[in-house]
Amino acid sequence: MGTAVGIDVRTPLPPRLLDRLLDGVFGWLRWVDDTFSTYRPGSPISRLARAEPAGLLPDAHEIPEIREVLERCAELRETTGGYFDAYAGGRLDPSGYVKGWAAERVSGALAAAGATDHCVNAGGDVRVRGWAGPGTAWRIGIRHPHRDVVCKVLAARDLAVATSGSYARGPHIIDPHRARAVTEPGSVTVAGPDLAVADAYATALYAMGSMRARSFALPEPYDFLIITDDGRGLSTPGFARHVITPSPARVRPPTQPDVRRAEGQASGCRDRYST
Repeated sequence: MGTAVGIDVRTPLPPRLLDRLLDGVFGWLRWVDDTFSTYRPGSPISRLARAEPAGLLPDAHEIPEIREVLERCAELRETTGGYFDAYAGGRLDPSGYVKGWAAERVSGALAAAGATDHCVNAGGDVRVRGWAGPGTAWRIGIRHPHRDVVCKVLAARDLAVATSGSYARGPHIIDPHRARAVTEPGSVTVAGPDLAVADAYATALYAMGSMRARSFALPEPYDFLIITDDGRGLSTPGFARHVITPSPARVRPPTQPDVRRAEGQASGCRDRYST
């Protein structure tokens, strides 16, 4: 995936159980990176991308997770009118779906194992479940693309939030219909029940540009917030139900009580990791 993943578990689990759970999760995330990284020439997805123009189907195509991801990418290409396209750059690259897909799978695995109160942060795209504290919902900040402030804060107990834009990495999202990188709007944030889908829709809406994106009908229960280049916020009516503070606040670095590499060991229910 080529991105940092942080996990914050608030469910009070026995330390040894938490150790095993997080070790397994990060081991799987390393497998995802080995399998789907387009930066590794020998990864199955890279081999598949090189073979497809010749009509070949290497063993990479037989990996169930690759088939699942490519099928979902094809479905999302149809539902977005081609604006989400794993081939937008001229070569197979499902990274725009894989990051959210992996984080969503991790969140589901944590919940199934009893860690029902957690936040998974994959490069700034977030999946939360349960409580951040006794009676306290998780709070998710949305950064303004042009100013060093948080322009919206969302409160949620079961929500996925993904943002696309060029303010952090420069122009890198391709409009497949024009075959060029997009530089506006400022950012697009999509909220809904599945992080993989929210991430894909955020990418598609950003690729459309603000004029086309604002009239695009997202399927329920997904909602979006578009911040235009002139700083205006345009959102679907449902997005407002998640917002608790509309006023800007200065961006502060996230608190990370214990940040280590993925091969490190868990030491408590509130530790945070990266890979």
